Amino acid sequence: MSEFDIIVIGGGHAGIEAALASARLGKRTMLLTLSIDNIGKMPCNPSVGGPAKGIVVREIDALGGQMPVTADRTALQFKMLNSAKGPGVRALRVQSDKIAYSKMMQYVCLHCENLTVKEGMAVELCTENQTVTGVKLKDGSFISSEIVILTTGTYMAGVNMISDEVKKGGPDLEETTEDLSASLRNNGLRTFRLKTGTPPRVLTNTIDFSKTKYEPGTDAFLRFSETTTSIRPFAEQVPCYMTYTTAETHEIIMNNLHRSSMYSGVVKGVGPRYCPSIEDKLVRFKDKPRHLLFLEPESLTMDTTYVQGFSTSLPRDVQEEMIHTLPGFEHCRIKKYAYAIEYDAIDPIQMKPSYESKIIRNLFTAGQVNGTSGYEEAAGQGIMAGINACRKLDGKSPVIFQRDEAYIGVLTDDLTTKGTLEPYRLLTSRAEYRLLLRHDNAEQRLIRTGYETGLISERRYEDYLKKEERLQQTISLLGNTLFHPDDPQIKDYLEACGYDTSEHRGISGRDLVKRPKIKTEDLMRVLDEDEDPELYEKCDIEIKYEGYIQKARREADKLKGLETIPLGMDFNYDEVDNLSLEGRQKLMKYRPETLGQASRISGVNPADIAVLSIAIRQGKGRPA
Repeated sequence: MSEFDIIVIGGGHAGIEAALASARLGKRTMLLTLSIDNIGKMPCNPSVGGPAKGIVVREIDALGGQMPVTADRTALQFKMLNSAKGPGVRALRVQSDKIAYSKMMQYVCLHCENLTVKEGMAVELCTENQTVTGVKLKDGSFISSEIVILTTGTYMAGVNMISDEVKKGGPDLEETTEDLSASLRNNGLRTFRLKTGTPPRVLTNTIDFSKTKYEPGTDAFLRFSETTTSIRPFAEQVPCYMTYTTAETHEIIMNNLHRSSMYSGVVKGVGPRYCPSIEDKLVRFKDKPRHLLFLEPESLTMDTTYVQGFSTSLPRDVQEEMIHTLPGFEHCRIKKYAYAIEYDAIDPIQMKPSYESKIIRNLFTAGQVNGTSGYEEAAGQGIMAGINACRKLDGKSPVIFQRDEAYIGVLTDDLTTKGTLEPYRLLTSRAEYRLLLRHDNAEQRLIRTGYETGLISERRYEDYLKKEERLQQTISLLGNTLFHPDDPQIKDYLEACGYDTSEHRGISGRDLVKRPKIKTEDLMRVLDEDEDPELYEKCDIEIKYEGYIQKARREADKLKGLETIPLGMDFNYDEVDNLSLEGRQKLMKYRPETLGQASRISGVNPADIAVLSIAIRQGKGRPA
């Protein structure tokens, strides 16, 4: 019998969710981390959420994860992004106290039943007949387990770079290992090099904020977790600011471009397209006279500001010159210089949608090691890997979300059908059904799955059912209530919203809400109903966007059939005639799990899908 059911390697955002999910589901779990102090560390931006990412955090909450709870509890500022746009792109973002966030995550992990936290470095994945048996540590010891979940982030073969200064190490030059990724390659996995970076941190009291633009949060009760009952009061929230690069900034950077790690040939890995370094921005967007920078506080216990958008690998003396050209930074002092980091990642095409490796049985991978970027993407992968690892041990089928069910499903499908050649970032534009995948309905979409897997308690699920019942009752009440223009309150309200009431007779509240500017909250006030802004906003979305939501649902349902037709690792494409040459090559390389996945692989055309569909009906391609 193995010492542990599951070993999770890495205490970052993916590792935390994987380990907590496993332990909370009753599995004997070990979280192996280089340092307990590193658990929950935010090595880059001190924030959680944002476009698409914020909805992932809401989904993690509906599944019973920890990130949303900790993010709410340790937030310095809450802000709803894109609030003036449609509900499909609205997303919550919080400015986090990075020290408080990490400390809370450490406490939760250290006090979780069934979870053993151990400091140590894994240097070898041990296998027998391509099946995991455990891990070997740097000190020579061996720990056996049934399953290993790898969440090493940027720590595999990490290299820090400032100009031509290259040093081995993970974030902040912490310990790194080349042995682990070499072990993965020896077991048949493909790895590739990726690059990311981080901007300088500046002493807050040396910034003249009067020359920058004030960026307040949103004065409303906002939260990632439905279990959160109170947040930092708006009056006590910490402000953020904005400033811009200048022509002088650009001149200094361009004159020293040859000294950047990226442009001097030091960097070998591919950097993030959607979070480029400042020198990369200048090269790619030469027509822009200036670039926006966000100034974000890191912690109440630190006097440092994170200069988001100013990531660079230029040498320290150039960083000093360029940062002093920013408005408000004329006399600033840099506390920590920017640097780039390069690391080994695993080609995610080798991963099943369950997050188990196609190459090594009982090896699951999650987070940046799968080629992604961002804390939220990592945490989303982590909780899915933890859930599915437990389900494999229990002999149950994995939980796999489709693209119309969750942003986590979009992320998973993109990684396993398309792969990535650069750090992958989740965007609203990647989700074709984003109107179905909203901030407000994450619980409606996923909490039943969270409850059935065992991570959502009976009490919370019952609370959700009561909220859902009240939502439907409110929509029904609006549909069954006629509002008459001869009622002075209604007449004044409709005219204030720009509507002519002279020819109106009674009209249902539901039909009124479908009109621009009319809100459920205002109509319910006329009916003397209890105030519940969150509930009424959900009613507005459900009613106003009903037609669009139904259309998106019909489009998604058309493609559902393809997702139910299995292919898998053993499908023999050589038995299928008339596949295009490229289609056959791509199908044999990527080994899609379903016909739906196959249809999304670049190079597999609609004719190939039609041919495959006919072949499957004829019984071809299946193992004897």
